[in-house]
Amino acid sequence: MSTLSPQRTADSAAVPHEFLSFTVGSEEYGVDIQKVQELRGFGAVTRIANAPDYIKGVVNLRGVIVPIIDMRLKLGLSAPSYDQFTVVIILTVRGTVTGIVVDSVSDVATLAPEQIKPPPSRMALGAGYLIGIGTLEQRMLILVDIDRLLTDTELSFELPAA
Repeated sequence: MSTLSPQRTADSAAVPHEFLSFTVGSEEYGVDIQKVQELRGFGAVTRIANAPDYIKGVVNLRGVIVPIIDMRLKLGLSAPSYDQFTVVIILTVRGTVTGIVVDSVSDVATLAPEQIKPPPSRMALGAGYLIGIGTLEQRMLILVDIDRLLTDTELSFELPAA
């Protein structure tokens, strides 16, 4: 059962969910707002030798070493370019603080359960990390289950022992 399945109240009304919307390439994605800790501009990171290309490095966030994952590279899209709109979304995923680099952040979208459609069954990505497709007037958000997208290896990324 998905963590974002509709919750029922005493009067059986479904509870809407909030998603932080962001862009990667030409697509708009959404992640559960409850996973978001903060937003930061993209800055210098400490690169770690032998880390996968999509792990840009680590930053020290108030005493916590946080791996920074580039979503363009993670999703197999074109090479990233960083500008004034590039944002790092700091997330808490399965109890671990992680940052994801995205092209820009749009807004917080509130979606009622009927606005969330299941992903197409023949999705080319074969992505088990999709919650569904959120529909908002003329917009469509690809809703990502960040717990499934980021692997335990990425979340437990550690610095080599000195």
